[in-house]
Amino acid sequence: MTVGLVTPASNAWEDEDIRFAGDVVRSLGFEVKEGRHLYRRTQYLAGPDSARAEDFNSMFADPDVDAVFCLRGGYGTPRILPMLDYQLIRNNPKVLLGYSDITALLNAIYHRSGVVTFHGPIAAQNFTDYTLAEYQKVLVHGERPVPLGAPPPFEIAPGRVEKRNRITRFSGGRARGRLIGGNLSLMASLVGTPFEPDYRGKILFLEDVGEAPYRVDRMLTQLWLAGKLQQVAGIVFGKFTDAETSGNTFSMEHVLRERTAELGVPVVRGLMIGHVEDQTTVPVGAMAELDGDAGTLVLRDAVVS
Repeated sequence: MTVGLVTPASNAWEDEDIRFAGDVVRSLGFEVKEGRHLYRRTQYLAGPDSARAEDFNSMFADPDVDAVFCLRGGYGTPRILPMLDYQLIRNNPKVLLGYSDITALLNAIYHRSGVVTFHGPIAAQNFTDYTLAEYQKVLVHGERPVPLGAPPPFEIAPGRVEKRNRITRFSGGRARGRLIGGNLSLMASLVGTPFEPDYRGKILFLEDVGEAPYRVDRMLTQLWLAGKLQQVAGIVFGKFTDAETSGNTFSMEHVLRERTAELGVPVVRGLMIGHVEDQTTVPVGAMAELDGDAGTLVLRDAVVS
């Protein structure tokens, strides 16, 4: 099988980093087809909008390409959303894999084309054992039902228990619905556009990096004021890493709990979704079940054939 390698947002700093990403894809057993504009750079973008959109559309049009992996995130995918050929994508469904800024692509394509997309590792990173196992159980083995994002195994010993990867249960109960979400800042930026997904009855998963609690509060409040949080069947918070805090501030836990307390749906925090080395792969648009009491997210759909 052949994977198309594209840079729809920002690019790597050096060309060797791009070649590294190609080698990562080959290590998974695939041939690599590089986008025509893969090595282009325009300040913080991986070339002009038109070039990035052209590469993306071309990969879905190419019958020799079986999947499309994003080299990295950064910034830029919302700029190309109006340039994508959603009917072409609908007629040629392929695995699309990436996270962070790629969130805009994942949700817009699911919304406009009905094609399931995949929030998971970018090509320009080495997969940990955990990341590889999560990727394989979603995209290779096809086992269903399958839990998503459970913390990696931890060896408990006297005086030593898991601290980094803990599940916090904010609200109990069970919910079943299709998955949408990804990076919180990108989900907030899609509100009010033709590319925002339908939140009704969905299980919303969110993560972010480098955002202080007050900024997470602001973005969640935006989703709440827009009536989006009130529409979901359940919420999964992944990791909110590198969150700057100084002076008087609410904790991240307080913000996440308080902004969702009145929704009346199951809410959990701490699954392995986000800017972390050990990360799961979450299919946007697939049916899943969230158990707020157990703190688990289970994929119900077969998403590849």
